[in-house]
Amino acid sequence: MLAHGIFHTYELSIPIFIVIWLDVFDVSALVLGVVVSAGYGLIGIGAIPSGVIADTYGSRQLIVASIVGMGGGFFLLALAPNVYVLCAAIVLWGAAASVYHPAGLSLISRGAKERGTVFAYHGVGGNIGTAFGPLLTALLLLVFDWRIVVAALTVPAIAVVILSTTIEFDETAAAEPDSGESNPPTLRAIASDSRLLFSSGFLLAFVVIMLYGTYYRGLLTFMPDMVAGLPLFETYVLFGMEAEPSQYIYTGILMCGIFGQYAGGRVTDRVRTEYAFFSSLFALGALALLFIPASNVGIVPFLLVCAALGFALYATAPIYQVVIAEQAAEDVHGLSYGYAYLGMFGVGAGGAALAGAVLTYADSTALLTILAGLAFLGTALVIVLLRQD
Repeated sequence: MLAHGIFHTYELSIPIFIVIWLDVFDVSALVLGVVVSAGYGLIGIGAIPSGVIADTYGSRQLIVASIVGMGGGFFLLALAPNVYVLCAAIVLWGAAASVYHPAGLSLISRGAKERGTVFAYHGVGGNIGTAFGPLLTALLLLVFDWRIVVAALTVPAIAVVILSTTIEFDETAAAEPDSGESNPPTLRAIASDSRLLFSSGFLLAFVVIMLYGTYYRGLLTFMPDMVAGLPLFETYVLFGMEAEPSQYIYTGILMCGIFGQYAGGRVTDRVRTEYAFFSSLFALGALALLFIPASNVGIVPFLLVCAALGFALYATAPIYQVVIAEQAAEDVHGLSYGYAYLGMFGVGAGGAALAGAVLTYADSTALLTILAGLAFLGTALVIVLLRQD
């Protein structure tokens, strides 16, 4: 839960800094979208080797190494003199961040019997970082230069690494006893396991996760910038300091995700996972289409749509995590989550570049319409997955 919170603190503080970087480095949304996509994309690319290593050697050391690398990448970000170093720092952060989810989720899938409930608590830990990390960032930016704020965000990583040395647990408590010896995986074994995975319903689940990942990244990367462009939320002065309402709307959306993560995990212990998956994706499609029209009606309807969007966006995460656990054999859960996060954060990272391009050459309405289409396509594929079962 602590590592998950650190991951999302960094991941979702970046969109707040994007508004600043557009001016500081004098680049377009398209260029910055590509830069950010490079770092976010590595989260997915590195997920597969991370998953394989977690299956063979366990998760604990991988999780700690991930936290150290993410903190180091963010510290380098604070020193960036130009967009090239900025890109290098985000890439370093993304490479370290890629290790976390396959290691952490395979730990849960092998260490907990009530997976849905534990995924829910794990999701809450992540969403505390998701919401309060960006909120803390926005508040600190009222007082300090952005470089100081970025450097300050490395302190929680240091604290979590120190705390990790005091925590003891059995990461295979819920796994079936293994009478054989664990051997390092070969490329042939990985290829064989991969073929088995993709010959099942996992393939459809993987495609839906790619669509969800593209929606997620495309929506959140420029969310503060999109909200700032609405007439309702112009910059104002508070105690002699400029404040951006868009930053607080953005963090409010993420805070609603805390409840969504918990609800999404709990519901999978009570209803068929595919039904929950279909419902959350359909809600995401509908809410994307309502986002701009709601802002034209008034602030209260708009904030209600924002709250529902944050809830649904993060309710989907524990749901698809349980789908993966159900579609993959226990001994390849690390590999399966590696592929899942290749789709979620690797392919999904393209959502940042997509959003940057659409916002550069079109507008927010066009972007949200495209994202809604991705969500509705996902619901159609979930129906196919249901019929296969």
